[in-house]
Parts: sequence; structure tokens; C-alpha cells
Amino acid sequence: IVNEILRLNEDPNVQGLALDLPESLYSSKVLNAVKPEKDVDGLSDVNLGRLVRGDAYDCLVPPTACAVMELLEDLGGKTVLLVGAGGAVGAALQCMLQREGAATLSCRWKAPQLQTKLLHADVVVVGSTKPDDVPGSWIKPGTTIISYSRDSLSEKHNYGQQNNHAAENAVGSLAIAMRMQNMVKNTERWIQSQQYRKWDLRCLKLQPLSPVPSDIEISRAQRPKAVDVLAKEIGLLTDEIEIYGQTKAKVRLSLLERLKDQPDGKYVLVAGITPTPLGEGKSTVTIGLVQALTAHLNINSFACLRQPSQGPTFGVKGGAAGGGYAQVIPMEEFNLHLTGDIHAITAANNLLAAAIDARILHENTQSDKALYNRLVPVVNGVKGFSAIQLARLRRLGINKTDPGTLTEEEISRFVRLDIDPSTITWQRVVDTNDRFLRKITVGQANTEKGFVRQAQFDIAVASEIMAILALATSLQDMKERLGKMVVANDKKGEPVTAEDLGVTGALAVLMKDAIKPTLMQTLEGTPVFVHAGPFANIAHGNSSVLADKIALKLVGEKGFVVTEAGFGADIGMEKFFNIKCRASGLVPSVVVLVATVRALKMHGGGPNVTAGAPLKKEYTEENLQLVADGCCNLQKQIQITQLFGVPVVVALNVFKTDSPAEVDLVCKIAKQSGAFDAVPCNHWSAGGRGAVKLAQAVEKAANQKNSFKYLYSLELPIVEKIRIIAQKVYGAQDIELSPAAQSQVDCYTRQGFGNLPICMAKTHLSLSHQPERKGVPAGFILPISDVRASIGAGFIYPLVGTMSTMPGLPTRPCFYDIDLDPVTEQVKGLF
Repeated sequence: IVNEILRLNEDPNVQGLALDLPESLYSSKVLNAVKPEKDVDGLSDVNLGRLVRGDAYDCLVPPTACAVMELLEDLGGKTVLLVGAGGAVGAALQCMLQREGAATLSCRWKAPQLQTKLLHADVVVVGSTKPDDVPGSWIKPGTTIISYSRDSLSEKHNYGQQNNHAAENAVGSLAIAMRMQNMVKNTERWIQSQQYRKWDLRCLKLQPLSPVPSDIEISRAQRPKAVDVLAKEIGLLTDEIEIYGQTKAKVRLSLLERLKDQPDGKYVLVAGITPTPLGEGKSTVTIGLVQALTAHLNINSFACLRQPSQGPTFGVKGGAAGGGYAQVIPMEEFNLHLTGDIHAITAANNLLAAAIDARILHENTQSDKALYNRLVPVVNGVKGFSAIQLARLRRLGINKTDPGTLTEEEISRFVRLDIDPSTITWQRVVDTNDRFLRKITVGQANTEKGFVRQAQFDIAVASEIMAILALATSLQDMKERLGKMVVANDKKGEPVTAEDLGVTGALAVLMKDAIKPTLMQTLEGTPVFVHAGPFANIAHGNSSVLADKIALKLVGEKGFVVTEAGFGADIGMEKFFNIKCRASGLVPSVVVLVATVRALKMHGGGPNVTAGAPLKKEYTEENLQLVADGCCNLQKQIQITQLFGVPVVVALNVFKTDSPAEVDLVCKIAKQSGAFDAVPCNHWSAGGRGAVKLAQAVEKAANQKNSFKYLYSLELPIVEKIRIIAQKVYGAQDIELSPAAQSQVDCYTRQGFGNLPICMAKTHLSLSHQPERKGVPAGFILPISDVRASIGAGFIYPLVGTMSTMPGLPTRPCFYDIDLDPVTEQVKGLF
């Protein structure tokens, strides 16, 4: 019985649970197994406790107790005796009678003082059968007698009282009605729970220190809220989250259906100017902005961030949880494993890679008949196609479902993919920086029968499956995209897909949990979604569409969702607008463009900035001329934003070496160049309080007229779309395609992929293709060395020069500083 109750507790289609059991089974264990919110009989300890405490709205009262009270009137000053009335119903009656002003006594049938109490009672409520040795003469004339069966649910009564059948029947009938009333109340509460709920967020207090401690020290000093508490505060239902430990939870996509009629909030993109190799703090600005909006201005807001790869975490870059007093916490959980999404992508990616090589091997070593017998085996005496095989037959124009009816020619077409090994574009992945996997040879064992080919490993976040995760709008959409992934061409030049290999369903199974965004929190207790982390060069470098969509529903119409685009605005923002916004259908309200005095000085002609090396004095001393000269890059990035018709607010990420004059100069030039506003920010050292002015500027800008538009039409030829991006965004004079790139363009156009958006794979360190050219290069020809496609993700990606998809470890990687305390299990050395 308890197991069945627990099953029904978790069934979202069951809003109430009533027990009709033999009297002997009404144990505390059974009654308290029912979820209090589904307990329409009101018999659980939780509901009884709420009644005693006076929480009438939150509790469900036992129907029998309600029925008795319905029959009694004007109880003020009267003495009511409960005889044989125990358990939850008796306790509920005592509480309710006392609340009506009655003096309430309770007594067992065998109690020695029963006769005395009966003689003094104005009302007698009988909860069990009267023994024969208790005469009716003990009850004084005129006393009101109400009897209810102890087995209050089956309504089998045997009160042993004369002339009491009418009241007895009334209690039984009323109890049924009251149970129905509880059911209606429960259903109304359930319907109300499905509506959008106003946030009841308890923000965490920050006490910033000076000098600012290390990121991990700051993260560890703040005690995060339990994630289920955070989820409840922002209106998530208990059945919409899957908890991972104390501080992380997956959020189910069912929320989108529940809140489909809820208006979206405002949508804010954080982009940046062309950065130094050190980065300019877009993640920190993103987190500081939401901390300011919610913890200091009391405006609902959500940050949506990419999940970082563990490769750079142990390599040279370190973590990606923000920094200083604008972080996602716990930062070690954010940077390491999280909820396993990248591992799921690795497993799915490598399953597909294994399927490709295995299929080539089996086709090379078996006849059509042998292949057919193995691909369509006899199971329990029956030979049958799987669903994905039937779909392949339909794509081939073979409308048959009986394996025995295929002709030899049809069998050959069905079993042979005829993959051309030289065209395989699908690589294996691992989430570690490992330069020695950039070129490998596979198939050297004797068991692979001489099928040897050169291949490579990419880092896991470069997998097309990661890009698909970031662009999918539903589980069905993700599954369809996975099936469309082109892994190679056949020997006739036609594309071979994951669907052709029969692996789509298995990939979807591996990804079914990864598609759910992960809920975490900032240092000030405001909500964050961490979901997906596609490369910002060969992919679009933005967090997931689904995280944004869910967050936009949760913040409410006046709330804000703040997300970030990788690299500078010329790369990440352009891809956000032309690729992500096309996939999602969402329209951004504001762009926050992050700049630093340091990066502007570099663009103004300052010396090279190198990761790990001390900054030259030009960057630590006031130099207004360098800043003014470098603002050309800021002006160009503002112009790029204006191409899309979205208001832009410049956020100047202030460092302690920046002078007030330098800060004022940047803000003045930004405003003169068309920015809606330009605001200095100190969130790194002060938390959300240091970004309040930025938050106020963003709120005002979001109310401005928005004339968002895409940069190009998808109907244009591939080469023309590349040219528009090169000329209008990068400032190139023209483009130049290599013969290999032109051949690929022709191939993709012939295969029907010409109407996809473009995802340029270019260095992020310059507007041009040459990293050393800072400021705003002009007059250059952008060379396109190759053109590739991620058909499942839905974009073509031209390569500007060579593009590494597997980082290497430096001489001194971050892992030298990372350690674990074996006593406390605390991680040390992450940054």
C-alpha cells in the first residue's frame, strides 16, 4: 500500500489521494506516506499540525470532522464531550471545537468518570460504537448527540444509539461532500500552483574585503542557499527540478509548457570589444549586472552562462565562473564536471565516431547478404526492421516493411552507406587539452583488417553535439538535429548522416538529461542557469536557447535575462544575432558592450599583452592619448551593434590602475559614438552594488525603441553572406576563397545546404584575420582557407586561416596549483 501511495505521490496527473482501507490498515506509516498537499482526507501529521497551528489555508481538514462541525451550531460556552473519538479525526475535532468557543472534554468508553461527564455535557460526539453496558440514561435529556463511524472513509456505522439514524446518515453524507470539497480545494490550489508565481527571493549579504581575496576564497566564504530553496523562491515546482547535491539542480523542460502563456522578460546580451589575451570580464559583468538588478534594485533577473570546458580549467585560462565579488558559486562545482553534460556529449560524440569506422569495416569485409542478415536479425523467430531502419528505407524510396520482400538491388542500397573515408569530418573528442591528439592514426590493430586512416581528437566543447545542445528548442528538435548531422560523404558525393548510421535514438538517450539547464546561484543568491558551452570560433559561442527561454518565463514581464556571447562583439554578438536569435525566435532588448582601459590602450598602440607576463607601465600609469587612440575599436563595436538595431550600453570594467580621467574619457567617447549610456563598473571589488548604475542604464535602455534586424537574408548565396559579414562587421575590403573553400561551397550548395546562416571561425584578437593588427584594421582582404558545415546545428562555418580545435598544455599548466585537502575534501588552487 505504501509503495502504491509513493507512486501516486509522484504522478503529476494525480492532484489528490483518498484512502479507502480496512480500519486495521490506518496506521501512522500509511497515513503519513501520503504527500500533505495530496492528502484530501487530512489525516497526515503535517495537515493536522497545520490545523492546530491555525494555518487553515494551507491544511486539509478531515472530512468527517468538517461534517460534525457543519451539524453543530452556537457552541459558544457549551460543553462538548468526545467519546471514543481518537486518532486524527478526534484531534481535529478537539481543535475545531475549541476554536468555536466550546469547552471540550475527551473520554474513553471504559473511563470511570464517563457517567459524570455525560451528565454535564451539552453535546456528545461519539466516534465509535457504544458498548451495551453504557445505558442511555447516563445522557441528560436535551443533549445533542452526533455519531460518526471510526471507519470514517467506508462510512460503515454502528453507533448503538437510538433515534440517531438521521444524524448518523447526515454525518456520512456530509463527510462525502466535505471530501469532495477538499478535492476541489486541492485542485484549485494545484491550478494556482501552475500559474506564474511572484518571486520571494532572499538575497545573500556580501561583505567585500580590501584587498580583494582570491576567487576561490571569496566563493568559499559565502554560504550558498540550498538549491531547492532557491528553486522555490523563483517559482519552480518541486517536480520541475532534479537536484544534484546541495547547490545544483537540473530544470525540466515541462516548465515551458506550464508557463507558455506567461509574457517573456527583457533579453540582454553582454558582448565586448576586441579583447586582450587576458579577457575583459564579460562573465564578471554579466554576474555583477544580475546581482545589481535583483539584490539591489529588487528586479527579477537571471544570468545564463556557458558551461566551461575542463581543458582550459587545468590548462592556462582557469575557470569561467566570473571573478572577485561577481561569481557563480560554488565556483569549483561550476568549473569541474557540473552535472555531467560535457561527459554526455563526449559519450554521444564518440559513439557516433565508433559507429562510422565500424560501419566502414563491416561493409568492406562482408557481402550484401551477410550485412543484411546482421543488420536485420531474426529475433524470437521473426525478422523485422527497427523504426530507424524503416525511416532509412523511406528516404531511399523503398516503401516496404517486410524484410523478406526486398529485392537484391534494394538490399544493397539499404545495407551500403559506401562512406568515402577521405571525406569523414566527424572526429573523436575528449575534454582535456592534449596537443598530441591533434593528429592520430586509427585502425592499426590486426583485428581492423588493414583499415587504417588518419584522424584527430577535438576538445569536447568543439563537438557539433555541443552546438546542437545550445541551439535546440525542445527534446524533439534536438533529436531531429542529431539525426541531420553530416559525418561524411558517400562515394557518389552525397551526405551521410547520423540517421543513416542508425544512431540517432541512442544519441538522444545519452543526451536526455544534458538538455535540461543547470540551476546555480551568484554570490548574492540570485539565480543562474549554466547550460551548454560551444566553441566561440567554429561554433557560435553562446549558452543554450532553452536556458534563455525558461529564464525569460521565470523572471516575469518586467524582469531581465542576461546572457553572454563569447569573444568580441564582431564574433560572439554577430553569431548570437544571426544564428542563435534565428533558432530561438527571441528578440534582444539591449546589448551591454564591455570595455576596459587596458584593452583600449592596447588598441591605441600600447605594447603587447601576454597572459602570465607582468603588464608594461603603459597599462598601469595614466595615458590619455593611448586611451583616446584605442577608442576607435570601441566605436567600431558600437557601430556593429547598431547594424542590428539594438540599443547599446557600454560597461567600462574598472581596474584599480585606471585613473578617473581615463574612465571619464572612455565614457564620454562612448556616448558621443552612439551608445545609449556608458557606465563605469566596480562589481569585481564591490559585488552587485558596484554595478547598480549599469543596471539602471540597462533598465532604461530596455524601454527604448528596438528595431532589431538580421544582417543578411538566408536566401543569399553562401559566398555573399560571408562577404557581408567580412565587409560590414570586420571592415574588410573583400574576401578571397581558396580553391578548396570554393569547392566546399559548391558542394554544400549542391547538397541543399546553401540557405544556412554563417558561423565565421576567425581569431578573436583582431577585427581582421591577423591577431597582431589591433584597433580598426582597414583595406584588408579576408582569406577563407576552408568551408565546413555543422548541418545538425544548422550553420556553415568558413575557416579564416588555420583554426585549432584541440588546445595544448603550456609549460606550466594550472594543474600545478590545484590540489585537494584529504581531510576537508576542499579543492585548492582553482581560479
